[in-house]
Amino acid sequence: MLSAEEFAAWFRLLETPTVGRSTARRLLAACGSPQAIFATGFDGLRAIAGTAAAQALGQLPPGDHALRLAAAQTWLAGGSDRHVLTPGDSNYPPLLLQTADPPLLLYVQGSLSCLQQRALAIVGSRHATAQGLANARAFGAALSQQGLLVVSGLAQGIDAAAHEGALSGAAGTVAVVGTGLDRVYPPAHRALAQRIAAQGALLSEYAPGTPALPEHFPQRNRIIAGLSLGTLVVEAAVQSGSLITARLASEAGREVFAIPGSIHAPQAKGCHALLKQGAKLVETAQDILEELSPGSGRQVGLPLEPASDEASDPLIEALGHDPVTLDALIARTGCPAPELMARLMTLELDGRVARLPGGLYQRLHMG
Repeated sequence: MLSAEEFAAWFRLLETPTVGRSTARRLLAACGSPQAIFATGFDGLRAIAGTAAAQALGQLPPGDHALRLAAAQTWLAGGSDRHVLTPGDSNYPPLLLQTADPPLLLYVQGSLSCLQQRALAIVGSRHATAQGLANARAFGAALSQQGLLVVSGLAQGIDAAAHEGALSGAAGTVAVVGTGLDRVYPPAHRALAQRIAAQGALLSEYAPGTPALPEHFPQRNRIIAGLSLGTLVVEAAVQSGSLITARLASEAGREVFAIPGSIHAPQAKGCHALLKQGAKLVETAQDILEELSPGSGRQVGLPLEPASDEASDPLIEALGHDPVTLDALIARTGCPAPELMARLMTLELDGRVARLPGGLYQRLHMG
């Protein structure tokens, strides 16, 4: 659990103008903690993150920073079910940690234990058909009853139906939202959000007080995909945010499932496009359970255990001395991409590996 001082430093780092998530990760890898970043001089920060970021970090926070920090602290103090997690926290969702861009602060309202469960994302159109809504509820209920946590985005249509179905099962559901957790969007889902927080969890990378902005929702889709073993698209048009979630799931090495529909229905076009690209066609929840069952070869593993020292770490050895792509590391080690990415994140935070432009990784400490 973060102390008040640690949380304030994390909050300030992520709220600093010109310092995005990738820059923040470089700074954390080099300095070790947000507090150490702010104790580093201008020249040191410039060498790590460039002049603009170093200048921004050395200045006083914007005028509304104190109010935003106070709002976040007030929200956190509002109940024992309210939490904030960093990637180093043991409660941080392990599958999300394996993705290329996990949130550096993750706000949670509800159960932390559910974040360790095996999960499946169910997403789809906000303007769903009656059949699509019925399918989302049925799949949500069946998968939850069989022990799969259902993850979705609390949006109108398919998302809400999937959450409602999952709440009737044993595993429950998690909603990833594009606002601060002190707000509910759409407002009509306030009662649903309260049920989810009571029987599962609400998640956001946005601080309390953050309103619903259009650019937040594509960003939250990477979290929906990252929390899950796979993503099921129930209904989606060709130009749909659900297809973004499916693409992100595929890029993270996760399974993509789609329910087919009528060739004449606009809401089926996105699912059919996914099926043409190799998504798994599903007609029943059992199709998904069989694909993700232990022994199927389809489940995502947990991160590789780090070696006790650099010289004996096979991943450090596989990195060699020159920048290398993830594909090359997969070929050298034989390890799946999600496991490699989790280990690379650990090594990056330890300051032993640098993430370079173009998807390259480079060893920093030679063994």
